[in-house]
Amino acid sequence: MRKNPIFQRETLGAAVLHVRSGRATSRTTLAKALAISPSTTGLYIDQLIADGYLDESGLNQGPMGRPRRILTTRSDAGWFAGVEFNAQRIQAAGVDFSGAVQASVETAVPADATAESVIKSILSCVARLGTKMKGSLLFAGLGVPGLVNAHSGVGLHYAFIADWNNVPVVEMIGPKLGVPVILQNNLRAIALAERWFGRGHDLNNYIILGPRSGFGAAIVQNGQLIEGAHFTAGEVGRWPWPLGGDPKGATQEMHHALSAPATWRRLAGVGPRAKQPEDLRAALAAVADVTGKAWDEVCMDYARVIGCLHMILDTGVFILHGPLTVLGERFCQSISESACQLMPALRDSGLQVVHSTLGDNAGALGAASLAMEAWMPA
Repeated sequence: MRKNPIFQRETLGAAVLHVRSGRATSRTTLAKALAISPSTTGLYIDQLIADGYLDESGLNQGPMGRPRRILTTRSDAGWFAGVEFNAQRIQAAGVDFSGAVQASVETAVPADATAESVIKSILSCVARLGTKMKGSLLFAGLGVPGLVNAHSGVGLHYAFIADWNNVPVVEMIGPKLGVPVILQNNLRAIALAERWFGRGHDLNNYIILGPRSGFGAAIVQNGQLIEGAHFTAGEVGRWPWPLGGDPKGATQEMHHALSAPATWRRLAGVGPRAKQPEDLRAALAAVADVTGKAWDEVCMDYARVIGCLHMILDTGVFILHGPLTVLGERFCQSISESACQLMPALRDSGLQVVHSTLGDNAGALGAASLAMEAWMPA
């Protein structure tokens, strides 16, 4: 076993991830996944078993060769907290060491919320989770809206909380929880939720579409989240709309036309200043069967955006999140067909749009996924 302690911790953490995900179920498959010798892998496994993180039991008989003992994570080795918030609510999820969701809590965010009050509510949510979970909290993940600097743990800007500018979130929360904390934009956190709990489990390349109060995208390429040089990768809602601009000077941003509330207004045939319904999902469900010009125009507008993204990134699949998922498979299929109609070059590209199977707690699950992926044994 190599003596570099940083390398050892990273390898031990990677070993747990491979076993937890099911990519490795034996010493042999784990050695292949880690690309290290079986003998060295055995030393790591023995240490993880001794420390109470892995179990090795039973026999798994493959089509050929000797039976292999089965590696599993120990669900009681500790737990991970995931917290995500937006302008309306804070959601938190507790996930055990094997990656199973065991508890969730939610609290409302008042209209006059400040950065300090949000931080206090996040700490309260984690404390409430702790009363429902077994074992010790190991790591906490946070999904934060707006622009974030994930490397420094700072929330850079979020328009819907007045003083949310350059908030040192990790510095404010980590010492009070007494465990490491990791921060990420909430839509990118959702991309990890898809990897662990949803349709992204077997994908290395996919894009999360997040038309909610705004419009953003989270990009996973070769299994890695793409952040960008200035942490703004995927901020497609800031594109000019229409895409070509308006020579008369009336250009707006894309999220004004394609956010979830804007999409409802267009499908419902109400004005752009119409008040958003309290239950936006129910309102969207009521127009899910609409046909005609409004539906066709919305689908074509989405097709323009998705077609451009596909031309640039050549992704495996687009996964739709947020309230628009209630529009169902018909909406996703209409977008795919409209994109290929608009851009003939896409007809053989395999472009696919699907709706997420995860619910409203996807952000909290993604934040917990951040924690699971970042954790390493002491």
